[in-house]
Amino acid sequence: MRNQNFIHVCILGLLLCSFTAQAQEDIEDGPEAQFVTRFPFRQYYGGVVVLQAKLDQYPDTLQFLLDTGSAGISLDTSTCLMLNIPLTPSDKIVRGLGASKVISFAHDHSLHFPGLTIDSLDFHINDYKLISQVYGIRIDGIIGYSFLSKFIVQVDYDKEEIVVYTHGRFKYPRGGHLMKPNLTFIPVVTSPLRSGKREALHRYYFDTGAGMCLLLSTQFVKDSALLMRRKVKVIPTEAQGLGGKMQMFITTISEFRVGTYNFRNVPTYLFDDVTNITSYPSLGGMIGNDLLRRFNLTLNYARKEIYLMPNTHFRDQFDYSYTGLIIYLIDGRIEVTDVIKGSPAEKAGFRIGDFILAVNNNFTNNLQIYRDQLKNIGTRPTLLLMRDGELLLKKLPIRSIL
Repeated sequence: MRNQNFIHVCILGLLLCSFTAQAQEDIEDGPEAQFVTRFPFRQYYGGVVVLQAKLDQYPDTLQFLLDTGSAGISLDTSTCLMLNIPLTPSDKIVRGLGASKVISFAHDHSLHFPGLTIDSLDFHINDYKLISQVYGIRIDGIIGYSFLSKFIVQVDYDKEEIVVYTHGRFKYPRGGHLMKPNLTFIPVVTSPLRSGKREALHRYYFDTGAGMCLLLSTQFVKDSALLMRRKVKVIPTEAQGLGGKMQMFITTISEFRVGTYNFRNVPTYLFDDVTNITSYPSLGGMIGNDLLRRFNLTLNYARKEIYLMPNTHFRDQFDYSYTGLIIYLIDGRIEVTDVIKGSPAEKAGFRIGDFILAVNNNFTNNLQIYRDQLKNIGTRPTLLLMRDGELLLKKLPIRSIL
């Protein structure tokens, strides 16, 4: 019987992909790396990076998440339909949070960035409607290993700029830290963490496509007895997986180290890894971009190196706010898609299906603006809602997960 290939995908406002294949070998020292191009990006919820590019001869500009947690490159189903791109069925399976599915491919396409064209790309096809609703913008695809492996790529979160170099000898800037991840298609790093008096040293995906600080599997947390300390809050919440919405929990970890850099009281999501995307006990979870955006990154996959340079966001305060109000941008309107039981939002009388028209008299359909306004712990912003054709005003207390 023919062996099936598996792609691991984790959608949280983040995508996580992993193929099984041979590791790439280190390259020998050769000529110096040469500058190729630079182009801007935008940051969205959780610090995720969104790039713009064009596909083949199509005139439309598409939007892609840059994801070190992706083992390839992918396109959204609706984007393929819009552009009338022919698809080739396959027996490959995408396995993600809460579900698995068979995928198709769009073979031999070109992607055009400012000053750079990449040819002969094979995109796997997935449905990114939900992730588009999470970030409030259209997401046409995910860019991962298929791009990152071909160049040295710098991600400058201060300038919101991507800088691309050819492979070769490269001088990293002074003042940072050089990591040597285990890298086949997705970087895996070893990091220590502490929860109260409990300590654990484990391996994690290095995942810029994950819009949170830290994501741990509940099995790892249980086996490591990380939440045995007293007075730790574990609060139910919601995230998005391949099979749709799924329950998670949010808490804080006392200390977590990335490279040589320590972070305290780190907001941490806990998830039940039913599809075993972390292959536990091989990995404990993933480090997301709300931590990684605090560094300017140099991704040198050919040398299996990642260089961390602390940037102006390094000391940004973590987001400890909690409302229990889950909001997405759906068909141009900001809609309440879930209200967590026992949360401030439920106690304030919010309901699934409510439409948010304004927060503190700020009228917009920009999802990120509302999320920013709902981060101020201890405040009670006033929300203007539309429910069953009637206008309502409700105050929403913003609590802390600490």
